[in-house]
Amino acid sequence: MSSLKVREGEVDFNVPGAGKPCKTWYKVYGTLPHSQNLPLVVLHGGPGSTYEYVDILSELTRLFDVPVILYDQLGNGRSTHLPEKNGDVDFWTVQLFVDELHNLLNHLNIHDNYDVLGHSWGGMLASEFATRQPKGLRKLVISDSPASMMLWVKAANELRKGLPQEVQDALNKHEAADTTSDPEYIAATNEFYKRHMCRLDPMPKPLLDTLAWTDKDPTVYLTMNGPNEFYITGSLKTWSVIDRLHNIQAKTLLINGRYDEAHDMVVEPFFQNIPKVRWVQFADSAHVPQLEETERYMQVVWAFLRS
Repeated sequence: MSSLKVREGEVDFNVPGAGKPCKTWYKVYGTLPHSQNLPLVVLHGGPGSTYEYVDILSELTRLFDVPVILYDQLGNGRSTHLPEKNGDVDFWTVQLFVDELHNLLNHLNIHDNYDVLGHSWGGMLASEFATRQPKGLRKLVISDSPASMMLWVKAANELRKGLPQEVQDALNKHEAADTTSDPEYIAATNEFYKRHMCRLDPMPKPLLDTLAWTDKDPTVYLTMNGPNEFYITGSLKTWSVIDRLHNIQAKTLLINGRYDEAHDMVVEPFFQNIPKVRWVQFADSAHVPQLEETERYMQVVWAFLRS
């Protein structure tokens, strides 16, 4: 394709209890409606991150003419920020983000026929969405996501044992003292990220841009997740979708990386419980194979979507 059609927009999102009008910002690559390929809606991670680090999925539009829709979930990026809701676990719920996805699908008039790819928290959200059996969902990609946060913490504790002892000691000391904003703790956290979030050095700019957004407004991340990827103190700490996975009717592609913080043990319940599922692992990746092994990632996802 010589040129790539791109448009951006906002959709009003009526959120009870928000106290002000809310909007979801979105970006569309390609043409809607499309005569051949279904649109792929991409759900970014976090919760409370932004779309930049999954913008690479627009390669599917450039290479294969798949319309790709990305958006910043409520609470960060170019969508409405609600810092006054920091710590409000009754407001920041999984259902809120399911409702936001439905609202966007309706606005774009694709609610009857579309595919979904969710990365990390986005895959958790996608699995929750799919268990409700939305009528228009055809195919589902769950990328680098846990089926249970309890398993996620268990896996993280195993991965932490592979860190240098002084790094482990720093993590344990500051978690016990509740001083997780201390520079020593942040430096130790980054050592974990270099091994299990992204193994590219330096980290790609889109990932750094996303992390910068979360640092700028950590409202959603702190409320639902916690201070980092492996010390989970937020409302999702007991979350699990395992007992509902059998309800997913869509054909599903499951992805993780060999060095992923989404360790095999946290991904396997998807494989065991979703009726129609395929699992592909990326041998040279941690948590962001779309950035670490871009070419293969696009080929694997496209092969699944067109099959």
